[in-house]
This record gives sequence, C-alpha cells and structure tokens, in this order.
Amino acid sequence: MKRKALSMILATAMVAATIVPATAVNAEEEGKVLNIRVWNTEFQERLVDHYPGYEKVDDTHGKIGDVDVVWNVTPTTDNAYQNALDEGLLAQADAAADDKIDMFLVEADYILKYTDSEFALPVADLGITDEDTANQYQYVKDLATDPDGVLKGLSWQAAPAALIYRRDIAKEVLGSDDPETVQTAVADWDTFLATAATMKEAGYKMTAGAADSFRVFSDNVSSKWVEDGKINIDENIMNWVNMSKEMVDNGYTTTAGLWSDDWSKGFYEDGDVFCYFGPAWFFDFSMAGDAEGSVGINGGWAVTKGPQAFSWGGTWICGAAGTDNATLVADIMKKLTCDADVMKEIATVKGDFVNNTTVMEELAADDSFGDAILGGQNPIPIFLEGISTIDRSNICNYDQGCTESFQTAMNNYFDGNATLEEAIDLFNTSVLEKYPELTAADVPAVE
Repeated sequence: MKRKALSMILATAMVAATIVPATAVNAEEEGKVLNIRVWNTEFQERLVDHYPGYEKVDDTHGKIGDVDVVWNVTPTTDNAYQNALDEGLLAQADAAADDKIDMFLVEADYILKYTDSEFALPVADLGITDEDTANQYQYVKDLATDPDGVLKGLSWQAAPAALIYRRDIAKEVLGSDDPETVQTAVADWDTFLATAATMKEAGYKMTAGAADSFRVFSDNVSSKWVEDGKINIDENIMNWVNMSKEMVDNGYTTTAGLWSDDWSKGFYEDGDVFCYFGPAWFFDFSMAGDAEGSVGINGGWAVTKGPQAFSWGGTWICGAAGTDNATLVADIMKKLTCDADVMKEIATVKGDFVNNTTVMEELAADDSFGDAILGGQNPIPIFLEGISTIDRSNICNYDQGCTESFQTAMNNYFDGNATLEEAIDLFNTSVLEKYPELTAADVPAVE
C-alpha cells in the first residue's frame, strides 16, 4: 500500500469513525489493557526502567496498577512494522476496547505519514501543554508537528550527530587524538577530502562507505525530495554525489552499505576505517562496543563536530486516536519526555542525548559524565555545538523511499557500472514504482 494513499485512507477513515476525544475520557472509565505498538525493545526498556510503578511480567507484558500492558512488537524488516501498524490503525474504530491501539512509536524517516493523519492525537488533547514541553528541542517538536501547527508526538531523545573517529589512527596520522586537533582536519568538506587523501597514504579508509556521510548532506538541504508532485534532487544531495564519487574513485571509501558486514569491519581493531558519522545511540549501541576485539571495548573512539551539524533518527511516542487509556497515555508521555528528573535518569543510565535543554546543558558541564566507548569523553558539548543549527523543515512524506532508492542507484554510478544519467533513471524508476503519483526528477549537472 502506498504511503500517500494510506494517509488519505487514514484521514477518511477517521472522519467517518466515531472517536471519543481524549479529553472527554474519565480516568475511572478507562480501559484495563494498554496496547503499545513498537518495532524493538528500546522504548520498552525506558518505560520499564524509568516509569514509576511499571511491573514487568514478561518480555511482552507488564502491569501499571490494574492495567495490563501489552507490547505488540513487529520488526522493521521489509516494512513489516509500518504495515502492521497501518492495518491496526485502519481497524481502530471498530476494534474491541481491549484490542485498540493506545500508543504507537514512529521514527523520523516516516513520522509525517502518521502525524499528518488523524490517527495520532494532538498532545494538547491529552492535556500536555506548551509549558510541559518548553525545555524540549524545537526541531524535535517540529518533526512531530502537522501542517496546521499541531504537535502530535513527543520524544524522550534528540539525536544530534557528530563525526566519530578512531583515536589510534588520529594519533598516528594527525599527531593527536584531541577533538580540537581532529576538528581542524575535518572542519569542512574540502578539508575532509584532503584528510581522506592523507589517510589513504597511511593505509586507511576515511569512511567505511559512501553512505556514511549521506545524512550529513541530506540534513542540510534547502528543498524537499518532492516539490509540487515532482521528484526533486536538492543541490546538497548532488554535493554528496560529487564528493562520494571522488572518494570512491580515489579509494578513500567504498560502496559498502550501512549495516553490512563489510561496512561493520571498521568497528574492530583490525579494521582500516578512520571515522563514521552518528549520534549517541549509534556509538553506544551500533558499534560493537562490548565485543571482543572491537575498537570501542577499550574506549578507542572519540567524537568531534565534523564538517556540518546534523541529526540522525529519533523515536517519537504518539497517542492513538480512539484510545480508551488517554489518561495513562498522557502520563507516560509526560513522564518520559517532559519530566527533567526522568530525563536525567535516562541520559545517565542509557546514554541517550535526551530531549531536554536544561538537562543536557547541566550534563555538558559535568566533568564526571563520560562515555566508556569514547574513552571517557563527554560528547555532549560536541553535540551542543551544532544542535541549534539543525533544521528539519524540509522533510516530507517521501523521505524514506527516496533516500533508500537514491543511495542504491548512486552506488551503481560510484562503482562505474552506470553513468550518472543511467543512475538517475534507476532512481526515478524505483521511486515511481513506490509512488506512481509523482513525476520523475531531472538529471542534475555534475561538477
């Protein structure tokens, strides 16, 4: 089912359905089963560990007072999570009370699909005020705000990102692993390329794959993937193409895909990759930090800002329209995203860069706060350097599909298996299969 079509179906279904507004629900009349839709255990772990009164029953069940909590977990593989969530939301109006979705989680790449529909409740309808969210980062709220300016989701995390580099390679090639010294070697993209050439001479790849830097460029675009129904390739996306082609041609990087085995080899001491790009969740949970032989197990990574500030990912909590547990949904959202004490707990225990300006500024100044995978470095000051410039106003409903298709198509160009024109044609074909209502993109000029 196409996303645009689904959004229209969702909106139509909700107009036709009789949904009790969240603000009209009496806490004493609320349901006794809280159904939560997720794709992994991340949110579950935070609720179990940081929500007062939660009692774990097993991996998919819990208790909050006399309410049974049911975790409906569907992995994201082959879009399975979104497909299952869509099916549940479309059945929401006619579902039995104990089967209704009460809360669901969404990611940045497809958040608009849900917050632009009527299936995600305005947080104001749950009694959550502007004062409650005053200390949250604006770009995080913007991502969950519909075209009418209505906030429909909250997150406990922000995800500003930075350049993550190997300390030992920095010492060998650049003479120091100090973040300020390394930053001078990656301060802008021209300097980054020059350093990549130096790394190659020393026997190292600058990055594991061309895709590593993609989100830095895509987070700094001035237009959307789709403009007036036509696929649009922003100038900064083409800047990534031009730089990546040069890097692949010169052996500074590869075309290994994110999360692939070849790409992940750089996480280990016998790898040859100088740097990756990512937020706190990336180096804490995705870089094999607790694996024998990894760089991270002995604190071998460090972070510096890199050529441009950007963000990557994030998870938002949405209250589902039609929930019969609105009071509990609201309390969970407030506790896990607005309560400064809970935010600080999550930051210190889980390592998340939490969505609270006051808490993160406090931790940035705390000399005792550090990350083991970074050799004890406190990364928060680095993240704070760029977070005020993050602007996600150019996201659109087509981001995930366009991004995936574009990177796949460009690898053919980078590897020399297609001209740029042929790669753009592959990209257009792939996107139009997903979104037949669109018009193909033009072929941009190459430097």
